[in-house]
Amino acid sequence: MLAYGAPAMLHSPKAAIPASIVFSGPFTRPTITWSPGPAHGMMLLLLPDAVHSLTGIEPGQWMNQMVAACEVLPTNWLEMCQRVADAASDEERLELIEKFLETEWFAVRSKQVLGLHRYADWSQGLALRAATSKAGRSLRQVERRIRRWAGQPLRELRGFGRAERAFFQAMEAEDEGRPHWSGVAADTGYSDQSHLCRESRRITGCSPAELWHRIAHDEGFWPYRIWQ
Repeated sequence: MLAYGAPAMLHSPKAAIPASIVFSGPFTRPTITWSPGPAHGMMLLLLPDAVHSLTGIEPGQWMNQMVAACEVLPTNWLEMCQRVADAASDEERLELIEKFLETEWFAVRSKQVLGLHRYADWSQGLALRAATSKAGRSLRQVERRIRRWAGQPLRELRGFGRAERAFFQAMEAEDEGRPHWSGVAADTGYSDQSHLCRESRRITGCSPAELWHRIAHDEGFWPYRIWQ
């Protein structure tokens, strides 16, 4: 993820780093952002293997971290980020990002398979590409490639895919009233409702019922509404 906005203090093992453009790797735990006042910002979200293909960065090195972009990104990406931050409007920013990504993607797209819309489909496609892209096809070699491209093991990625299926099933049931969580758990591959609750808390910080309610009523949960 790339983000720009009002300068913030990022805490690293060495010191607090003032930054208005930041980079974060994959996250395996819930995170919270907070602003002391009105703020304006923009995020560019990319799947981990796309980051690896486009920049050469190994996402696993930045697991659960947010750092100043200048510590991580290649020069051409930093220049793009600065142009976006300096642009006069969001429309201009989107145009700059789209033109940049189109050029960068054309340079690597012949090596890639097309991504699919859901996280579970993406992780399955990633596993297939890892198994067929090079000569070594042992389970250990495939797992190593997946970790290098995505920063996480395939088991963890599949867990996120299962949670996503539960999320979409719960949202689709919204017109029928509150979801039946035991049914959602059974339909999406969890051993029982308690298993679903544990995974939901680990990934989002909320129980399924609390997450479902806050998506509908809590402005701070707007990213989930966009995802939906």
